[in-house]
Amino acid sequence: MIEVGRVLVTIALFFGILGVLVVVHELGHFVVAKLFRVRVLEFGIGFPPRARVLRDVGETIYTLNWLPIGGFVKLEGEDGDGAEDPRSFSAQGLPRKLIILVAGVAMNIVLAWAIFSAIALTGDPAIGVYVPYVDPGSPAEMAGVRRGDVIERVDGRAFGAFGPGSIREALRESAGRTVALTIRRGDQSLELAASLRSPVEVAAGKGALGIGKPPEFPLEGRATPDRITYPAEVALGLGLERTTSAMRFIVDGVGDLVTAIITRPTEPPPASGPIGIATQIGDVFWSLGPIVTLYLAGILSANLAVVNVLPFPPLDGGRMLMLIIKRVAGSRLSLRAERLTYFVGFAMLIAFLVWVTGYDIARGLGGG
Repeated sequence: MIEVGRVLVTIALFFGILGVLVVVHELGHFVVAKLFRVRVLEFGIGFPPRARVLRDVGETIYTLNWLPIGGFVKLEGEDGDGAEDPRSFSAQGLPRKLIILVAGVAMNIVLAWAIFSAIALTGDPAIGVYVPYVDPGSPAEMAGVRRGDVIERVDGRAFGAFGPGSIREALRESAGRTVALTIRRGDQSLELAASLRSPVEVAAGKGALGIGKPPEFPLEGRATPDRITYPAEVALGLGLERTTSAMRFIVDGVGDLVTAIITRPTEPPPASGPIGIATQIGDVFWSLGPIVTLYLAGILSANLAVVNVLPFPPLDGGRMLMLIIKRVAGSRLSLRAERLTYFVGFAMLIAFLVWVTGYDIARGLGGG
């Protein structure tokens, strides 16, 4: 029963986080379109089939739909028709069209920054290290560290979940010294002194403390009661720094994915589909708590921003690319060819998601 409950909470978290990220993205399109007086026909939460109409006043219908995977905004003339209507999307100039499309990406970037900054303002949660194994004769055994303990501090210092530094790094950097360890053992908090292995032993591949034994006993993080606080101006700067770092990481990840697809098409890709992402969200929530899960939501918001700006139809970046091509090509690019491009791009995107999801399932069945 407990496992069923965990699965249901994980599913709810996945759809809740994804839903908020996509609705915020679509809200960017919606607000900017309204500012430019482009007629918005529908703002939908979730995807059709439609469950109910929430509000039908004025020219925009607000709907709740059955598929809880985000949302959408339907603009007048977004498919290329209705150019004679001055309030249609197709009748707008190229700069306005591009601004409307990029507004969704901008909203996800702003949301990521807001999440990272809010966490830093309230205090980063500290992360300890769970002890899965104690190497016989190691400094850990000599100090009295037991399997199942959680190391919360080294020499009185707690480490934030999002850096800088970590307990593992502090132990490696303190090789050859005696350090004070703050240990959580059940409901007890203990102070132990451990004389760490020498730098030569650590360089040879031994752990400084002697806990964990990859791959059988990998070290895992555990939330601790400590919080790492920052002044407001530092927290806001950290939010911006973490947003750019997350986006840079995702850009590198997209490059690695493209390389893997080209050079190693039969191997598992370095990416996760919906099932893999849901599993990661659940793992983070149950082992590290809601604040780190919120941080992961910030990373996913930055992820959504980067992915959507890629020049691949029918993503926002692909639509922007098509608008620029149409400006250059003029009437040589027909509306039918444009729609066919979007259809093929959408089919390829769905095929990619199915392909990645297959590996997610295989990893889950294999326990890896």
